[in-house]
Amino acid sequence: MKGNRWIDPAPFEGARPQFPWWVWLPGWVKVVLAPFVLLWLMVRLAVKFAVLAVRYPVAVTLGLGSYAGYRQFGLSLLVLALLSLVCALTVWYGLDRDSFLRHGWYRLLTEWRRLTVYVPQWRTVMRLAELTKDNRGKEYRPKLRRIRSEGWRDKVRVRMIPAQSPEQWEARRDNLAHSFNARSCRVRVLKPRVLELDFIHSDPLSRPVAVPQLADVGEVDLKRVVVGRTETGKLWRLKLLGSQVLVVGVPGAGKGSVLWSIVWQLAPAIKAGLVRLVGIDPKGGMELGQCPDAFEKVVYDNGPEAVALLEEIAVEVKERAARYRGIRRLWARSTGEPFTVLIVDELADLIAYQPDRNLRERATRAVQTITSQGRAPGYAVVGLIQDPRKEVVSFRHLFTTRVALRLDEPVQVDMVLGDGVRQRGAAAHEISENTPGVAWLKEDGQREPERARAFHVTDADLVELGVYLAPATVHEFPERSEGSAAA
Repeated sequence: MKGNRWIDPAPFEGARPQFPWWVWLPGWVKVVLAPFVLLWLMVRLAVKFAVLAVRYPVAVTLGLGSYAGYRQFGLSLLVLALLSLVCALTVWYGLDRDSFLRHGWYRLLTEWRRLTVYVPQWRTVMRLAELTKDNRGKEYRPKLRRIRSEGWRDKVRVRMIPAQSPEQWEARRDNLAHSFNARSCRVRVLKPRVLELDFIHSDPLSRPVAVPQLADVGEVDLKRVVVGRTETGKLWRLKLLGSQVLVVGVPGAGKGSVLWSIVWQLAPAIKAGLVRLVGIDPKGGMELGQCPDAFEKVVYDNGPEAVALLEEIAVEVKERAARYRGIRRLWARSTGEPFTVLIVDELADLIAYQPDRNLRERATRAVQTITSQGRAPGYAVVGLIQDPRKEVVSFRHLFTTRVALRLDEPVQVDMVLGDGVRQRGAAAHEISENTPGVAWLKEDGQREPERARAFHVTDADLVELGVYLAPATVHEFPERSEGSAAA
């Protein structure tokens, strides 16, 4: 009855109390348990301190040592020790900068970001990003594991909750990046239920990568041709033997950098006769004509001569494969035959934009033959193109190594590198116009793409390359007469 303020007790029957269980204990029980609770809290505090000492031995040792020195000798000795430490770190930085950053500064930066960015915000961000799950009053939250800072990025390892998939994290990359004050976020799967989030803070590939000296190139490994550097500081190694390479990018994205980086690294093998280059440049030689001495054969249009060259290479592929039948399964130097690299600049001009239908179909068949059958007998195709659509290149799957330079549209990233790659962070459509040669690359069988930048090959470098590969000229001198000889 409302007037007498009667309340129906039915909705509250069986309801769970909202207070901790120990609140309902009798007073005498609390008194008895108080010493044990105090002991338990002290043990927990000691365990946490021990874990802290094991995890940060240097920091704990320095803290305790500083406190003991201050109590024993006063503030002057502490200031002197601090100045000595600063001098030692300065000397360390001057002698070995990389070691100082890796073992000193980056570890300090790791703990700073752990304490100020990730730990305080982790629970809130996980809840607002809807990456937690409530079940029967219990909250399941992804666990924050190891954090490693490398200056330009933070690597955050996470253990997912049950019934969660990596795709849920990939769909929230932008949310996570903005929440933790990063420029972007990438998601990588390490093992079942364990992810690693890369929070990017700066671009280590913002500066051009200088091309190495030809004298320093050395022996060429066709399975690991160095064409630049990755964003982690390692060498970008491109596989040519047993692979076909497709390079895609808008005008000005740096396709020429990738092309000439490959030629530059192959130069010693070309000069020794171990590798031969064949090229087609439908732009009239504006690209390949910069160093024609690197090529055994080169055609500067997309007409009958170019198609005839493609068909000639296709016939060579079949003939060499027939000779290897029953003898070997993959080309090797011991065969005595050169490894052949076919470079086609603006591949679409041959297989899509050629107005003559007959020539277009012949070129397509020849390129398909080389890319599908040339791997074993020692033939590799390096095709450069601007438009990766199926209507232009219907056989993209035959290129086992794909390089995505700057692209126009997000959907083109998946066209080049494969479905779902853009969701994992391969944002080729976001590459800056000021960084030509920066690309995302992926090989068949490799789940995670890599980001790298090709060498910056200048016009002066191409002149040097032409001089290096130019055939030696034999100087003929007129025979001297007897009179001149006597003189």
